[in-house]
Amino acid sequence: MKLQKLLPFLAKNQNEFKVHCATPNGENNPLSIWLSGQDNFTKDQNIQTKKNFERKYILSFCEINKNGEWLFVGIYESFGVKEIIKDKNTGKELNIYDTRLTKEGKEFIGKLVVGFDLKEESPSAARQRYRYLESLLDKMEVLELKREVLKREFPGYDKVNISWKDLENVIEDDVWINVLKNQKAIYLIVDCKTGKQYVGAAYGGDGLLGRWRDYIKTGHGGNKYLKELDFEYIKKNFKYTILETFNSNVDDKIIIGENKDGEGGREGFWKDVLLSRKFGYNAN
Repeated sequence: MKLQKLLPFLAKNQNEFKVHCATPNGENNPLSIWLSGQDNFTKDQNIQTKKNFERKYILSFCEINKNGEWLFVGIYESFGVKEIIKDKNTGKELNIYDTRLTKEGKEFIGKLVVGFDLKEESPSAARQRYRYLESLLDKMEVLELKREVLKREFPGYDKVNISWKDLENVIEDDVWINVLKNQKAIYLIVDCKTGKQYVGAAYGGDGLLGRWRDYIKTGHGGNKYLKELDFEYIKKNFKYTILETFNSNVDDKIIIGENKDGEGGREGFWKDVLLSRKFGYNAN
């Protein structure tokens, strides 16, 4: 079924729409932001480097995969640029839009999966994330209408490989809180720019949740070498994964137990394996 049959408002007003095809860009993942809350997505969408929303309405999608599947996340009305600010990191001007979610299609937000391929016109067209609706509307097919709004899922301890930005988006999500709270673990932080690594241990109160909350709050979590790094650098370049998990009944000494040479325990084992003392960010 064509999307315009499900949402006739689009066809009636197609010349007043811009389509926002929100795709991952560096550390910024729009789908992850939307999963953390509609308001968070709206705030992120409102920040534009160019004047991309100069029509009355915005049809917003988040990319689900590279197969041309998109999650419908709302129809917005644009009231134009309310202010222009400078990016403190790049010095470039940012247009801050005033947009508001409309009632049109609101019942389908987070449930409707739409198919369309940006590469059909040309390879270069695939890079254009802001399109006029009239150029795409006839190609938009309804692929799925879910019973429930799409929710964030925990991938499994052995599959966590997440950027600082995505970690910020998930760390207060109920699903992630439940699986990280009180979970003892050895985790790894990787500086994707230099390749340097930091091995850490989570145990005691709030376990992995507590440790990773510290990194979201401060960037360094109290670690000596990480304190030397600029927080903005950490936000852009750090990723987090889990090397090993432990039952809550496991004695902490098995995780962090050390001998007189400062070695021992599973934390020390991973520091030795990954050479994170010699080449990474571990001070001891």
